[in-house]
Amino acid sequence: MLDIKKTIMQRSIEIGNWVLLGVLFVISLLFMSGGFAIGVLLGGLVSIVNFHWLYRDLKGTFLKHAAKAKPFMMMKYYIRFIVTGIVLFFIITRTPADIFGLFLGLSVVVINVVFTVVGANLKNPLRRFRKKNASLFISR
Repeated sequence: MLDIKKTIMQRSIEIGNWVLLGVLFVISLLFMSGGFAIGVLLGGLVSIVNFHWLYRDLKGTFLKHAAKAKPFMMMKYYIRFIVTGIVLFFIITRTPADIFGLFLGLSVVVINVVFTVVGANLKNPLRRFRKKNASLFISR
């Protein structure tokens, strides 16, 4: 069986997710209410688990179900969507988590991906020119 290894960028995103969640949680503990901090923590955990679950689904799909990848991924997407919705419902109704803290926590992966990609491109802005016919602008 073919083994799919994680790239350096993917590992830095995964580590950055945990670092960003920790920083946001500590800052919210120090400067915001306890409910806000709980919201940040629970939202961050949901988003990081969802990100890891997506990775496992994609890896499993391309290793085992490559011929029927689209229907298999759509089924997995809806399962992940429903489970995430149920978890968020219970977080909102059964915990003292603040909605705005939860929203910030759910944004951890998105914020980290943006920072990681922008940071990688700022380190080496001319990397796109190494390939033939590459430009700074994305075009079709």
